[in-house]
Amino acid sequence: MKNPFHLAIPVNDLVKATDFYENILGCQRGRASDHWIDFNLFGHQLVCHYVEKTPSVNTNPVDGDDVPVPHFGVILSFDQFEILADQLKKKNQSFVIEPKIRFAGESGEQRTMFLRDPCGNALEFKAFKNLDSLFSS
Repeated sequence: MKNPFHLAIPVNDLVKATDFYENILGCQRGRASDHWIDFNLFGHQLVCHYVEKTPSVNTNPVDGDDVPVPHFGVILSFDQFEILADQLKKKNQSFVIEPKIRFAGESGEQRTMFLRDPCGNALEFKAFKNLDSLFSS
């Protein structure tokens, strides 16, 4: 078993963030207060903290796409990736980068997709053709 990560992100609307993480991504809600809420994001602890203004996002070119920075996400199996991509499409979610294959035929070949939560945070979900290439150069 791998150690789960903990990530705290800013959101400017806890109600919209809760709807997105629970009903769009299917995350289970954990502990909460008036100013923050925990979610189980594929076995990892994601905490949405209320702030009045969320930070701006920049981009970085990667394999022909303008990748939003900062971003966060989870590495899934191919099956999990396809299920999530289909669910997001059925729920009419807009993608920053549509589900696609990146680095085709290279070490690190992966399926990837980017979207934003309603507060502007960028998320990436990916699945590697060979998970052993996760950290290879």
